[in-house]
Amino acid sequence: MTEYPRFTINRGLVVLLPKQPFLDWIQRVDPEPLKLSLEELRRDQDGFLVSQRKIETLEDAQRWVYRRWDALFTHFLHEWYTDQSMWPKNRTLKMFKDWFEIHYHCMIWDMAGEPIEIEDWEPDEEGDFPAELH
Repeated sequence: MTEYPRFTINRGLVVLLPKQPFLDWIQRVDPEPLKLSLEELRRDQDGFLVSQRKIETLEDAQRWVYRRWDALFTHFLHEWYTDQSMWPKNRTLKMFKDWFEIHYHCMIWDMAGEPIEIEDWEPDEEGDFPAELH
């Protein structure tokens, strides 16, 4: 494998970065709040590979996210607390926009020398699996 990028994959990458209200929620509901800065929280977030045929621009990515905002919101809340009683009630698209910043990357370079492997995640014990993300 050369150090120079050799090829791209036919996917774009959507990353949702939490904003201050998300961190405020974490610190408010946690019985033992973490000493966590916004920079630390934003450092390593999930990425979502999307079709480059359907999503070519940030605006396309925003439309993709906004169609799935509730499932994505649920995903991020569940990553922090599985107890849904701790989650904010009456979530809205406006709240989602206040809590997350959307980043889109249209060029994904595959620098690894091995094939891509896909891990199929199953629903958890409560059956929670956001099928809307597909």
